[in-house]
Amino acid sequence: METENKKILLVEDDPNFGTVLKDYLAMNDYDVVHAKNGMEGFEKFKKDDYDLCILDVMMPYKDGFTLAKEIREKNEDIPIIFLTAKAMKEDVLKGYKVGADDYLNKPFDSEVLLMKIKAIIQRKATDSIADSKQFEFEIGNFHLNSKLRFLTYKKEEPSKLSPKENELLRLLALHKNDLMPRELALTKIWRDDNYFTSRSMDVYIAKLRKYLSKDDGVEIINIHGEGFRLVVKDEVDQ
Repeated sequence: METENKKILLVEDDPNFGTVLKDYLAMNDYDVVHAKNGMEGFEKFKKDDYDLCILDVMMPYKDGFTLAKEIREKNEDIPIIFLTAKAMKEDVLKGYKVGADDYLNKPFDSEVLLMKIKAIIQRKATDSIADSKQFEFEIGNFHLNSKLRFLTYKKEEPSKLSPKENELLRLLALHKNDLMPRELALTKIWRDDNYFTSRSMDVYIAKLRKYLSKDDGVEIINIHGEGFRLVVKDEVDQ
């Protein structure tokens, strides 16, 4: 996923560490705003839109947990990563209770932080696609109305999809010509990601392939170990 233009609020009271971390993230194409304490961090948060917050836990004036609670009151969904010099279990649990997406103990590998940031931003973006309110889709010569669960080929009578067939095809259509991660469908539709639900999803993919076989230009491709791709060939070739 593109990191360019993703804006991060970094709240870190150690000026040397904060500057080094800001520069490192900027080198990796993130737009970083650095605040030097919790009070300054909240003021900066209120004035701009951010894709992710990195908060030091131990800070003067306002600690990271208090700041996170205030941020959560303004924005329930923004990802938060805590940085701490204390590896105490109580602090970690407290961090997750106030809505942390992840936690890193200092000193940490900067590449690990980078991987965590990418994974969290990608997951949030994928979730927002899945939560889209769109319910009508053109898929080659098919029309899907996911409110009515109708899949119509050209001017033929519509087929009524089962609830799971409908939800799965809707997720595929939202990611049309792109990867729909396997775990996204399992957690959104089956509410669980294990071997048995995974096998169940494969059965539903096979059912959808049967419906879509009327149109040679439409195909569901298995991306091994990652998920599926609903490919509409005419649109890919354009």
